[in-house]
Amino acid sequence: MAKKHKIYSHSKISTFEQCPLKYKFKYIDKIEMLGKSIESLLGFCVHSVLEYLYDEVKSKRIPAIEEIIKVYSETWEENFHENIIIVKQEFNESDYFNKGVQFLVSYYTKNFPFDDNTLETEKRIEIILDENEAECISIIGYIDRLAHNTEKNEIEIHDYKTANSLPAKEKIENDRQLALYSIAIKKEFGNDKKICLIWHYLAHNIKICSYRTDEQLENLKREILESINEIESASEFPSNKSILCGWCEYKGVCPEFKVKEKQEKLF
Repeated sequence: MAKKHKIYSHSKISTFEQCPLKYKFKYIDKIEMLGKSIESLLGFCVHSVLEYLYDEVKSKRIPAIEEIIKVYSETWEENFHENIIIVKQEFNESDYFNKGVQFLVSYYTKNFPFDDNTLETEKRIEIILDENEAECISIIGYIDRLAHNTEKNEIEIHDYKTANSLPAKEKIENDRQLALYSIAIKKEFGNDKKICLIWHYLAHNIKICSYRTDEQLENLKREILESINEIESASEFPSNKSILCGWCEYKGVCPEFKVKEKQEKLF
C-alpha cells in the first residue's frame, strides 16, 4: 500500500486557526471563489515585481525604476478584474495601485544597487515533520528571497509585507512562518549555519530582523505537528466571526452572512 503524504503549509494551518469553516470551504470542499481582496492583489503584484527585480539582478542587470513600475502596471492590469473586493469604501482601485508604486519606489531607492548576494527568489522548501511506514506529514512553503550575507556569514530569509500595520516586537519574535522556513534552510546549509529572518514592511520602508535558537525551532516543529493533528481529527468546522470576515472571499457561501442577508430583507 502506498504511503500517504499529507502536505500542509503555514497559510493552511493559519486558515484553520482563523476560521475552521473557511478552512473547510477552501481545503476540504475546494470551493473556488473569484472575489479576492484588493489587498491580496496588491501583495501579489508587488511580490511578483520584486521577484522580477532580483532575478534580473542575479543575471547581472539592474532594471531602471521606470522599468520596474512598467512591469508592476502590466502585472496589475493582467490580474485586476471586476470581482476584486474593496472593503474600505473610502479607497478605490487607483489608491491601492498608487500605494504599490510608492512601495516599489521607496524600496528601490533604499536598496539600490541590490548587492546583498541574492541566492534564490521564490524558493520552494519542504520540511518533513513526521514519517512512518503508513504516512508522511510535511510542510511546504516559498521563500520570497534567500540571500547570503558574506560579511556576517549568515543566510538571510527575506519576506515582503504590504500591510499597513507594523507588528509589535513580541509578534515578530513568535512569528512561525519564516522560522519554519529556517528549519529547511538549516538542513540545506548546515545546522551550524546562522539564519537571519528579515521582514520588509514596505508601507513603513523598514526591515526587521530576528533569530531563532535550535531549541525554539524544535519546539516549533512539535507545536506545528500538534496543530496538524488537531486539524486531522476535527469533525466539526464552526465559523469564527471576526473583523477579518470583511476580507473573506467566502462571504457569499458563509451561513453567518446568509442569515444576515435574510434578516436585512425582512426589514
